[in-house]
Amino acid sequence: MPSLAPRVLAVIPPMTQLNTPYPSTAYLTGFLRSRQIPAVQEDLALALMLALFSREGLAGLHQAVQATPEAQRSAQVRSFAAQYERYAATITPVIRFLQGGDATLAHRINTRAFLPEGSRFETLDAYLDEDGGDPLAWAFGALGLQDRARHLATLYLNDLADVLRDAVDERFEFVRYAEKLATAQPTFEPLARALAAPPNLVDRLLQDLTLAAIERHRPQVVLLSVPFPGAVYAALRIAQTIKAHSPAVKIVLGGGFVNTELRELSEPRLFDFVDFITLDAGERPLLALLEHLEGKRSQQRLVRTFVRDANAVKYINFVEPDIPFEEVGTPTWDGLPLDKYLSLLDMLNPMNRLWSDGRWNKLTVAHGCYWKKCSFCDVSLDYISRYDAASAETLVDRIEAIVAETGQTGFHLVDEAAPPKSLKTLALELEKRGTAISWWGNIRFEKTFTPELCQQLADSGCIAISGGLEVASDRLLQLMKKGVSVEQVARVTKGFADAGVLVHAYLMYGFPTQTVQDTVDALEYVRQLFENGCIHSGFFHRFACTVHSPVGMNPEDYGVQLLPLPDSPFAKNDVGFIDPTGVDHDRLGRALKKAIYNFMHGIGVEEDVRSWFDMKVPKTTVPRHKIAKALAVPA
Repeated sequence: MPSLAPRVLAVIPPMTQLNTPYPSTAYLTGFLRSRQIPAVQEDLALALMLALFSREGLAGLHQAVQATPEAQRSAQVRSFAAQYERYAATITPVIRFLQGGDATLAHRINTRAFLPEGSRFETLDAYLDEDGGDPLAWAFGALGLQDRARHLATLYLNDLADVLRDAVDERFEFVRYAEKLATAQPTFEPLARALAAPPNLVDRLLQDLTLAAIERHRPQVVLLSVPFPGAVYAALRIAQTIKAHSPAVKIVLGGGFVNTELRELSEPRLFDFVDFITLDAGERPLLALLEHLEGKRSQQRLVRTFVRDANAVKYINFVEPDIPFEEVGTPTWDGLPLDKYLSLLDMLNPMNRLWSDGRWNKLTVAHGCYWKKCSFCDVSLDYISRYDAASAETLVDRIEAIVAETGQTGFHLVDEAAPPKSLKTLALELEKRGTAISWWGNIRFEKTFTPELCQQLADSGCIAISGGLEVASDRLLQLMKKGVSVEQVARVTKGFADAGVLVHAYLMYGFPTQTVQDTVDALEYVRQLFENGCIHSGFFHRFACTVHSPVGMNPEDYGVQLLPLPDSPFAKNDVGFIDPTGVDHDRLGRALKKAIYNFMHGIGVEEDVRSWFDMKVPKTTVPRHKIAKALAVPA
């Protein structure tokens, strides 16, 4: 008997990722189908990108450029106009090459005569060897034909994105599209103005793609999964289009952005675009909502759902248990064009490239975080606080089902921090069944990861690991309640590296009470970790205090004073604070980012870390061979 449940379309809005589908719709679609609810999915982020970066899309971009007075054109736009015919002739084969469909094109791309080149190619000058030879030989050598070509093709796409930003939509980014309209915005007004503005080229293409998806699937319910602020504007443009053309379709907004920034929502205008907004894990709220739309459940029995009632926002939370992680079903990528995603190569570093290179099946080992103590983290929210793991047998069942469906054996474990015990049992189960996969994911650098366990995980298919070192200072790590020390991190990361596993460190600066001396010492620790082969890549981000973190909830414990937040009917997450140290963290941050970029490319690792700063800073207090000596001590 056919299902009487509403037909559901889950949508990935622009912009998320281009190399692999963001996993939320795969999870929800798989779960709904496991409950016999008809569900399909679309990746409009990928579809929009492919429409923009096509021969027809570039023709539209060229028209926009031609309509721009010459005096108002940027250098990049003028370069595009002068080379338009070459761009039009090369865009289709380049996209096909980045999709893995025409490997032999690499030979022509590598001649540097096939692709038109704009300002993004100037970065290659930094890699010229002493004789003025091949600037990429150091990275790819003689055998890296495909990688070399993909890096050049990625620079070509970045040039085109710059033109699009300058000539059509200054907010355009491949990932953080119109991010500033949504990030910690106390008012909906910037988004409202943007959504009321006449549609530009990007908006019109997205409208066409939305209408085509609605016509193709004829859904009764559309789920808009918004993981980041950079997907909010486009999600609401999608909703606006659906409301105008198919007003009977019910639209549900959810995802990571909603779960963190809209928890105290009172802005009724958002409901001009969507009908329902759900918080936290979506399975239980969606089941309740679909039952409500079928007439089987009253509105008063919705779960973690915002609605608009008489022009006021109402939050309804009829308490029901969440679906156990063991029972959420297997994600499905059915309906997503897996052969159309683009393998880009922005960064030449072998670890850093994993985020944009290759199509990875996304999988979660456990819901939430087993540690949930870090003072900078949103530990009070469901996605961190509610820890719920699945058995190794269930995980490998899911892995084998996904491989059978997609034909691809690469997995990115997207946990906040994958539990070492679960990873050990997962490795044992993979070995027991003889299931061969490649996988990478995020962990805590805790002492449970012995060299023996690191090797066992490598043998099970682990190719890379990322984890938070944050501020490389034992004083600050203790204040953060990170539960690790710098020397412990060194031993764990070295254990993975010695097992042939690439290691990435998440790093932080600007934490409460962090001094200039702390910052210099932290960079010295990071330098030594690179020098000793413990880590292969890293990224420094500026600490941001959020209202859901221990720092935001108990600032006095961290020696800071929060700045008052404005009355906020819309987004609420980041909160400013006064740090009595008075350190110029932004200026220091520029040096940190420059240093680690060079470390990742093997440059300057032997230099005094003070050389990276454009201001006078103190000499490090860290002994020069601190990490080497720590590694010499048995764990």
